[in-house]
Amino acid sequence: MTSIAQHEALAQAYEGITAVVAGRDDADLQRPTRCRGWLVADLLFHVLCDAQRALVALASPADGPPDVDDVSYWRSFPPGGDGDAAARHAWCARRSAAAFDRPSGVVRLWSDTAPAAVRAATAADPAGCVSTQGHVLRVPDFLATLTTEATIHHLDLVLDLPDAPPPGPLACRVAVTTVDGLLSDDAVRPSDWDDAAYLLKAAGREPLTDRDRAELGEAAGWFPLLG
Repeated sequence: MTSIAQHEALAQAYEGITAVVAGRDDADLQRPTRCRGWLVADLLFHVLCDAQRALVALASPADGPPDVDDVSYWRSFPPGGDGDAAARHAWCARRSAAAFDRPSGVVRLWSDTAPAAVRAATAADPAGCVSTQGHVLRVPDFLATLTTEATIHHLDLVLDLPDAPPPGPLACRVAVTTVDGLLSDDAVRPSDWDDAAYLLKAAGREPLTDRDRAELGEAAGWFPLLG
């Protein structure tokens, strides 16, 4: 992904999430999302944890070489992998978000943390490496993983917020490139999928239709591609 300035894509991804949640009242922040059991405020707290993880990783350069890149990183977290750990994390995120006196408290913390993570990403050495979640990645690849997750969660957040803006084109481009890398080289993306549909189906948020399966062929068995 050398053709993409990854810190700019991350900035667009995080600014997109801010545009979804900024100014929302507490009722909107308690609407459902595509992540089962999570309200908007709960999912925002989860993405906030990613921004905090970015700050820690970018402030703690690691020795190379990297052991994963922006695509192979996701193979360490297969869909439906450790259901018990996922359930524990979901419960933790919900309880943590509920600890704020109001759901808008999560928005305030996000609005402080996300720009700081972007500034750290902009200042990071693109030739350097960072360590996160048991892996070492090149800085641009690390930023791409953050962008991909934020873009998919942007789509999760807007399930019951029909007036919310979509993710930005640069952020979507990074996420789509990641999903392309996880898909079989022989697979052809169904012609009627736009980027949002592709990402939602790749992440298991929307099921494949019979037409999808016919167009994908054997590659349909790869879905979902990431959790």
